[in-house]
Amino acid sequence: MAINYCVECGHPMETRVMDGVERRACSSEACNYVHWGSYSIGVGALVMRDDRVLLVRRAQEPGKGNWTNPGGYIEQLEPIEETVVREVREETGVDARVISIVALRDLPRAAVHNVYIAYEMEYVGGEPIPDGVEVDAAGFFTLEELKSMQVATFTQWLLDVAVRNPEGAGLRKDENPAANGYFRT
Repeated sequence: MAINYCVECGHPMETRVMDGVERRACSSEACNYVHWGSYSIGVGALVMRDDRVLLVRRAQEPGKGNWTNPGGYIEQLEPIEETVVREVREETGVDARVISIVALRDLPRAAVHNVYIAYEMEYVGGEPIPDGVEVDAAGFFTLEELKSMQVATFTQWLLDVAVRNPEGAGLRKDENPAANGYFRT
């Protein structure tokens, strides 16, 4: 979608080449607004309790009916680590605290460039109760139980790299990415 009018002052936008890339910029000499692109940053949580992982079943598209790790998108003025804590609490009623980043997905697309950061989180308290809007079920499940569940592809990959096959600290490029997961522990 083209940006036709400046969100700062309302003047028409024009196309300029900046750093070798065509960008939409305000045509007004009094305004410096440049549309740098469309980006979204999502977060996800791997919360473990007694060798069980916290999962939610999506009640909405995309992925309706799939079991996934809890997560969502950051708010404009919200630190990312606060986002993942909030999303876990909102979707499940469970309180958890951040331990570390376990995976990063970089998915550039024409409409929006999506970055997804997955966190390992420590269970603090609460029992899983679905929010009834974004998710219609929530619970802690063993890896054996997951075999008979409809688990989203990305969540399966995330569990593989972060829980089933931990390889040490730090992120490294995944040479065989699954479900667009480009970096893992």
